[in-house]
Amino acid sequence: MKYKKPKGTEDILSEETGKWQFIEETAYKIFRKYNFYEVRTPIFEHFEVFVRSVGETTDIVSKEMYDFYDKGNRHIALRPEGTAAFVRSYVEHKRYAPEYINPFKGYYIGPMFRYERPQSGRLRQFHQIGVEVIGSQNPMTDVETMAMALDFFESLGVTQLKLVINTLGNKSSRLHYIQALVDYFSSFKTQLSEDSQRRLKENPLRILDSKEEQDKEIVKNTPSIFEYLDEESTCFFEQIKRLLDQLDIVYIVDPTMVRGLDYYNHTVFEIMSLASGFGGILTTLCAGGRYDGLIYEFGGPEEKNVGFGFALGIERLLIAIEAEQNKMSLAMDIDIFVACLDKKNTSLAQKASQIARSFGLITEQNIEYRKLKSQLRIADRAHAKYVLIFGENEVKENNITVRKMQNGTEKRVAFEQLTDFFETITN
Repeated sequence: MKYKKPKGTEDILSEETGKWQFIEETAYKIFRKYNFYEVRTPIFEHFEVFVRSVGETTDIVSKEMYDFYDKGNRHIALRPEGTAAFVRSYVEHKRYAPEYINPFKGYYIGPMFRYERPQSGRLRQFHQIGVEVIGSQNPMTDVETMAMALDFFESLGVTQLKLVINTLGNKSSRLHYIQALVDYFSSFKTQLSEDSQRRLKENPLRILDSKEEQDKEIVKNTPSIFEYLDEESTCFFEQIKRLLDQLDIVYIVDPTMVRGLDYYNHTVFEIMSLASGFGGILTTLCAGGRYDGLIYEFGGPEEKNVGFGFALGIERLLIAIEAEQNKMSLAMDIDIFVACLDKKNTSLAQKASQIARSFGLITEQNIEYRKLKSQLRIADRAHAKYVLIFGENEVKENNITVRKMQNGTEKRVAFEQLTDFFETITN
């Protein structure tokens, strides 16, 4: 039997991991500038964590979640998104306590799981980078976090972007708007797609996000959210736009844009790629928004019951980088290749390898004792800068032949002067 990876998963091989590490390291660097710290939560949680936060009627919970009962008959789910686990951790560890800095600013990087049809940039095991700020109701938090997302993309060379924003209003405004949607879509019930007919009962906002052509026509004349915003909601959104303007951040307001999870309110946003490499199709790279009320749902204090965050998929980000024809700075080359031609020279070659590594040089030692010509070919394929040759003559004379691969020049270096050589090439 030939074993294969499960459908909707990918092996990330050595030729690709450098790209992933570059993205992750860029996230660490950019997010720290904004004083965010990494948080790592379990890959699986109690099923109720996601029902409580994401919403029982959402597609994620009702159709896509990987859930099971463990040997203790506990209902467990692989995490389909990161915010719920982050909030659960925040409340469980009482990070709202006075001894901690608030608002609490954190980010996460890791795999998520959803059972859906695999396609380019969307797998059943996919990887997200997410950011969360808990404890701030100030619209400056929303704008600063969106600015950080744009900063992150630009640091990766992804610049053909469009920021789209909207508001869902506060809880009261959102409820009034949902009722207006129910009233509107009910008159078109038989014309809606099967999914949208179901959403009409369960989550009417999601009809606005439908990709079905028959739904898109109906959505064109949908009542606008701005007709149902109360004074507080209107004021909050006006502040968001004013702050973005002050930072010279270009944005578009789309009244039909919603997020698929039940916990969103007030600001929602998406960052889309305009790169021609996506075939002229607007592709969402990053999305998020405000989730006031979610912290209290998990037992947190009322005064910290406000949050804002976003998430982006690494798989789709890799496509975006390639779509803009950017080259990532991947340090895949090696500095030193140690060519040992005889078993008798192994200990000396190994000692030289360890000395090189002590200077921070990326070093590979050949252990198959092939002929020199063959080893030089291997060193060339590995883009080695220098080859240290340990042959019979070198060992007899207690020195090493050092070959510079760029131009093929060679010189002899006494073994006791090897540290001086390494120091020279590292300075």
